[in-house]
Amino acid sequence: MSRVLLLVPSALALGLAVFSGSAGSHEDHRGSRNGARTVYAFPVAPPGSYNLPPIMRAAGGPVLDETGRRHELAELLSARTTVFAFVYTRCGDVCPTATLDMSQLQDLAAKDQRLSNVVRLITMSFDPEHDTPEVMRAFAGQWRSGNRAAPEWLFLTGPDRQTVEPLLAAYNQRVDRGPETGSRNGLINHVFRAFLIDEDGLIRNIYSLDFLDPNLVLNDVRTLLEERLR
Repeated sequence: MSRVLLLVPSALALGLAVFSGSAGSHEDHRGSRNGARTVYAFPVAPPGSYNLPPIMRAAGGPVLDETGRRHELAELLSARTTVFAFVYTRCGDVCPTATLDMSQLQDLAAKDQRLSNVVRLITMSFDPEHDTPEVMRAFAGQWRSGNRAAPEWLFLTGPDRQTVEPLLAAYNQRVDRGPETGSRNGLINHVFRAFLIDEDGLIRNIYSLDFLDPNLVLNDVRTLLEERLR
């Protein structure tokens, strides 16, 4: 599946024309990202030197955590600055790459004491028929850091497809299950999107896979923190 670029405010502000570099990962994470960005064509703007205007309010709905406990998504998307991404565990292309980016984001945030208690990562499956809480718990075990200084990373799924569909629509998350969805491989066509959500539950940025650079996402997070201190 080819990647689709979303033009986002910080991408324009930071000049995200980038070159390829190398990236680290947890030792038990699967694989590494070829082409992760570490060198940029333009200087990265300091946190707080640019604005991330609110885009829309983050939608809520019933979700299940990896223990099967029911939550209201809107509550999980408030009180902390959150990076929220939709994936499904049987995905063989963009989802593993995006989840590796999220894991690197968690690792980097663990190195900044200011971020540990104010940032949350959330990965949610849009394939609840396969991605049960038990499946999400196993998936979390492959990616979540064991570092106590790392920010919280929740792995969620929906109670059923009927519950998930309105959420996907609210986030403009395109998912094309198609006639092949019932096949053995269970592949689902989708365009990856991740959302930066502030403490008030407002979406402040939207990232395609190409712009889900852990360093730049954290730059956006720090920008929101600076905004709170003004």
